Amino acid sequence: MSDIEKVKKLREATGAGFKDCNIAIKESNGNLDKAVEILRVKGISKASKKMSREAKEGVVAVSGDDKKISLIEVNCETDFVAKNDDFINFVKELSDLNHGVNSNTEKLKKLMMSNGTSVDDNLVALIAKIGEKITIGKAKTISNAGTINSKYLHTVIKDNLAKLAVAVSLETKNNSDIVKNFGKQLSMHIAASNPLALDQNSIDQSLIDKEQELVAEELKNSGKPEDIIKKISLGKMSKFKEENALLTQAWVMEPKKKVKDILNELSISDLKIKEFVRFKIGE
Repeated sequence: MSDIEKVKKLREATGAGFKDCNIAIKESNGNLDKAVEILRVKGISKASKKMSREAKEGVVAVSGDDKKISLIEVNCETDFVAKNDDFINFVKELSDLNHGVNSNTEKLKKLMMSNGTSVDDNLVALIAKIGEKITIGKAKTISNAGTINSKYLHTVIKDNLAKLAVAVSLETKNNSDIVKNFGKQLSMHIAASNPLALDQNSIDQSLIDKEQELVAEELKNSGKPEDIIKKISLGKMSKFKEENALLTQAWVMEPKKKVKDILNELSISDLKIKEFVRFKIGE
């Protein structure tokens, strides 16, 4: 292979410019692998310019089992890259590492990957090679004593990678198929209904305040008497809390019932929803 062909191949592999690739080939005496390493520093510069762009595509990766489960979001700029083999392989290994450190992303970035370099360095190299902004987003590990975890992946890209993922932790000593099936169905419900919290008292106050402002703005010019506006406002806020708290949401598989009704109908005295997490790309 001539030097020109090597430069071309190096450009395709790294996304670096012709001049940088030409210099790297000469410095590495024609060794492509060494040339990639030489370009890593230049790749850092290249990658930093891309970090100002928006990354709204990507995948959510899930690792773990019914005792401990972890989710991590990795973002990129286009759906095309989200399906790229290099991106997918990076995210799959990253997900397992994340599970090992219980979603501590600061620790995660310093861990060594299978190629002997850190997560941070691999991320920079991947950005330089693919040519898009790639970021590690939210991460969460669920691990509670005396619980059974369930998961659901929607719009699966490959294996444990999807556009939307949910994990649910059910507190109970009952390890029956009934509980496991409910966990799966509840995960699907959360994927579809996107609750803000487990119960109404747990909804973030800032979200309630924001909704209250929107309701007030909506009713401000209605021309209705003050006492009527107050009643309407209370009704709207009550509905907002009901529709956004998991336990009081309409059960997606039987909308006339609420989630808490389905939970009661199972007649498992110690069964409680301990916690849940829902990650969706773009949200």
